[in-house]
Amino acid sequence: MDLGITINGRRIETAWYGPAPAAAPTLVLLHEGLGCVAQWRDFPARLAARTGYGVLAYSRPGYGKSDPIPRPSALRYMDAEAFTVLPAVLDQAGVGKTVLVGHSDGASIATIYAGGRQDFRVRALALIAPHFFVENLSMHSIAAAKRAYETGDLRARLQRYHGDNVDTAFYTWNAAWLDPGSRDWRIGDRLAHIRVPILILQGDKDPYGTPEQIAFAERETTCPVDALLLANCRHSPHLERPQQTLAALVDFAHRVLTVHEGAAPAI
Repeated sequence: MDLGITINGRRIETAWYGPAPAAAPTLVLLHEGLGCVAQWRDFPARLAARTGYGVLAYSRPGYGKSDPIPRPSALRYMDAEAFTVLPAVLDQAGVGKTVLVGHSDGASIATIYAGGRQDFRVRALALIAPHFFVENLSMHSIAAAKRAYETGDLRARLQRYHGDNVDTAFYTWNAAWLDPGSRDWRIGDRLAHIRVPILILQGDKDPYGTPEQIAFAERETTCPVDALLLANCRHSPHLERPQQTLAALVDFAHRVLTVHEGAAPAI
C-alpha cells in the first residue's frame, strides 16, 4: 500500500505491511545507499508477520519509484535525509511508537537522526551493516563499485529498480563517499547522544565495513548496545542470513517495545 507521501513537492514511494499505527508499533525501514523499497524483497512482509507490528518501507528521493532530485555532492546528504525526509515520512504516515531499522547508509541516517533530534516516537535503533566512520576497506569496495557501474553490468542491474533515476541514485552514493572531503566523516558525536537501545547486525565478511564499526559504537555510546556478528555473511544480513536476522530483530523489537506494556504479540 502506497501512502501518497510528498515532501517538498516530490512523491515518496512507500509500502506498508501489517497493522496501522493506531493498532501497533511500527518498524520503519531505511534502505542502503543503492537501495529502494523493492530491494528489501520479502523481508518487510516477513518482519511484519513475525513481530505482529506494522512495517513501513520507503524509497528516499531519487531512488526506486520516488521522484528525482538534484545530485548532492557530499555525505552531508545523509543529514538532509535524517532531518528533512525521515521526520516528514513519520509525520505523514502517522507513525507513533517506532523502531528505526536501517541498512548501511540507512543505518547511518537512523543514527544521525536519533543522535541529533529528541523524537520520543523512536524507542530503539536496529542497525544492519552500519557506517559510523570511514574505513579503507569501504573506500576500496566503493571504488570497485564505480568501476563495475561504468564498465560492467551494475548499471543495468540497478536500472531495474531505479529506472531513469539510476545515474543520480548511483552517484549520489558513490561520488559522495569517494569525495576526498568525506574521508574524515564520522558520527561518533551522534552516537554519543543516542538515548535508546541499539541492535547492530553485521556480517563478518562485509566488504564495506569491519567489526571495528561495532567496537566504535560500543566506545562512543552510553546507551545499551547489543551486537551480532554473523558468520560467512557479507553486506546484507537480512537477505543472506534472513532467519538469524529476523530472529534477532523480532527478539529486540519485542523487548524494547513491550517494556511496561505486558506480553509481546504471539508469533
